[in-house]
Amino acid sequence: MLGLKLETDPRWVKMVEGNISEILTDHAFCEQKAASNAIWLVVNYPEHTDMVDAMLALAKEELTHFEMVHQKIKERGLVLGRERRDEYAGELYAFMRKGHKREIALIDRLLFAAMIEARSCERFRMLSENIRDEDLKGFYYELMISEATHYTMFIGFARKYGSPYEDVNARWQQWLDFEAGIMKNYSKKETMHG
Repeated sequence: MLGLKLETDPRWVKMVEGNISEILTDHAFCEQKAASNAIWLVVNYPEHTDMVDAMLALAKEELTHFEMVHQKIKERGLVLGRERRDEYAGELYAFMRKGHKREIALIDRLLFAAMIEARSCERFRMLSENIRDEDLKGFYYELMISEATHYTMFIGFARKYGSPYEDVNARWQQWLDFEAGIMKNYSKKETMHG
């Protein structure tokens, strides 16, 4: 379903298990950034009422996920750390076309979000199937389902609003190719996309 062209190295889960505090802090801020992206879309494309409605609901959901991750941190006697720089998201952001017509910029912003959701879904699936911590196993299974829904929503809006301007499916394939190329450098840190 996701179409990702390069799977995460299975050894990544072992790195995560060695530093649960790091993955939970990083994950919490990924949820915050996802909420911020949804708000950005509302602010910059208010004329798309159905997308505004969906993004407002998404922002609330992502903040709820942030709260859930924070609760997991507290349950373990840990403290939320400082926000980390997400190099993976930064490389994807650089691939986005900027300075183009609003409609072209919207397509790429939606595909950027879809890509992050797809990779997060894949990572959550790996954790739900392979992490030894039973509590986190169930937690990440639930979040995996949510991320898959977000992925399809972003792709759907890209197709709806982008189809008159370009072949969105062809552009999505370019995103998949680009992401596979940069993923060769990841799966080496105990962060959500690292």
